[in-house]
Amino acid sequence: MEYVDPIKDIKSINKIKEILKRQSQRDLLLFVLGINTGIRVSDLLSLRISDVWDGKEIKEFIYVNELNYQNDEGKNTNEQKAYFLNNSVKKELKKYFSQHDFTECDFLFKSKKNNQPITRQQAYRIINNAAKEAGIQGKIGTHTIRKTFGYHAYRKGIAISIIMSIYNHHSSAETLRYLGIEKGQKQLIKVDVNL
Repeated sequence: MEYVDPIKDIKSINKIKEILKRQSQRDLLLFVLGINTGIRVSDLLSLRISDVWDGKEIKEFIYVNELNYQNDEGKNTNEQKAYFLNNSVKKELKKYFSQHDFTECDFLFKSKKNNQPITRQQAYRIINNAAKEAGIQGKIGTHTIRKTFGYHAYRKGIAISIIMSIYNHHSSAETLRYLGIEKGQKQLIKVDVNL
């Protein structure tokens, strides 16, 4: 797998959102959901309407079964993880639902060609093309949205141990490297409780 970068600049994130908003609410939702939860693209693409909608309202959490590679005994395990849906995600979901008629078994990121989800390659094209149009330098791919989530969570004061757990990493050094944060790099951490 080729190394990709997180999007560290908030202005660049907002540019991508504007580009995707003009393009498609589905594509905007893919980006916003990814950067606000850190869910793997393969898991995002397998989501169905019932994973985010309970029939009356948008759910508070998405539950995803993730394959954990090599637990302490060296065995692969399946673990269900909960991902919080914040107001940014809920806002985009509401817009998306208002524009389409879905059934609860439809894929959330349904292809325009059939009843299947968009492919990983299509997700890559969506993210990569929007980033290029926004003038973002560096390597951008589907993993960029997951890394962007972690980078900004870390910058806002989320404990590295929590981010490590989300990524299934074995050490904080591995997580910091993954996020593109150099060892010993000093940066201001935003601890915003926003009471």
